[in-house]
Amino acid sequence: MAMSSSRALLRRIGGALRRRSFSDAAAGPDSAAVGYHVAGGPSYMRGAVFWEPGRPLTLEEFHMPRPKAGELLIKTKACGVCHSDLHVLKGELPFSSPCVVGHEITGEVVDHGTHTPAEIISRFPVGSHVVGAFIMPCGNCFYCVKGQEDLCESFFAYNRAKGTLYDGETRLFLRGNGKPVYMYSMGGLAEYCVVPANALAVLPASLPYTESAILGCAVFTAYGALRHAAEMRAGDSVAVIGVGGVGSSCLQIAKAFGASEVIAVDVLDEKLRNATTLGATHTVNAAKEDAVERIKEITGGRGVDVAVEALGKALTFSQCARSVRDGGKAVMIGLAATNVVGEVDITRLVRRQVKIIGSYGARARQDLPQIVKLAESGAFSLRNTVSRKCRFEEANGAYEDLDQGKIVGRAVVEIME
Repeated sequence: MAMSSSRALLRRIGGALRRRSFSDAAAGPDSAAVGYHVAGGPSYMRGAVFWEPGRPLTLEEFHMPRPKAGELLIKTKACGVCHSDLHVLKGELPFSSPCVVGHEITGEVVDHGTHTPAEIISRFPVGSHVVGAFIMPCGNCFYCVKGQEDLCESFFAYNRAKGTLYDGETRLFLRGNGKPVYMYSMGGLAEYCVVPANALAVLPASLPYTESAILGCAVFTAYGALRHAAEMRAGDSVAVIGVGGVGSSCLQIAKAFGASEVIAVDVLDEKLRNATTLGATHTVNAAKEDAVERIKEITGGRGVDVAVEALGKALTFSQCARSVRDGGKAVMIGLAATNVVGEVDITRLVRRQVKIIGSYGARARQDLPQIVKLAESGAFSLRNTVSRKCRFEEANGAYEDLDQGKIVGRAVVEIME
């Protein structure tokens, strides 16, 4: 999704946002954390720090992050470039700063926190290849106990609201002055990151680190939208509005779940051409024709069983709601800038039983292993979804291109060899 606001305006808006400052957290790491290092390895690492809107990410040195009980230290191999990060970088979604963004990662287990249960150590021994989900469930709150880990109270109360893990503390401290830096999910745009075990799944050796990074957000979000929110069934017709990284993953998940028709909607012909390689049976360029009318034409005048909005815009929200048949489901997964409001025809909603459902992701412990299996079996093509790979030092450029709509699928930053 390309944003039209000027960078100067973003700086002014971003400056007005209230953010947590260094003084809101502990003054720095304790002495044990400062001396912590991986066995036979370094005692510090590099991470990409977001300071304020309009200012480029900078690579900074950190003390090696120390995992606590139930947490693992991961040597980060790859991290996806996502619009959620971009919203934070542009000041459109308030988040604690300075912080390290990046929330879909793959990597290698290098250590376990003290007092981590033996079962976790057995499941993820040192040397294991893993993939991490951006929603990191605590496993103990009201929603996690009910099996709704995508609504985890601790994740939203601590990580999204404060930029910390669930003891209220970050694991990231600058090497030069010991100041804390906050974590967007695990803060994956760094050479090492700390991840709660509940957010991890084993990555088979047959799956590549780089392409598999998208399993933890782009594919994770698509899976949650169609499996849980839409409760999609084989034979359903599905429209996806916005076929970037997450939207293109929705196309593949819909195909894997047995959709009869998969309609891709976008305004860029290049993305629509790519969509046909990912399972789309029909494409609609919304810049050239009325997307809602075209979707109804394709479906015999009724509309689709399920429509997914993957952009987070008021216009596409409305298109999504109007594209579904009577009794159909409109699933909204695109994050919007703060205070963006979508409109809906209330009378049709009531009379025709249209269901509008929000979906933020999937459920890490039950869904992430299943998502990995889809990729391992070939039902989901990772290579066709990842359209760009870049080096750690090129992360700024990747986010700039994402902002300008130049990335067809998903970009992934390759971090450690």
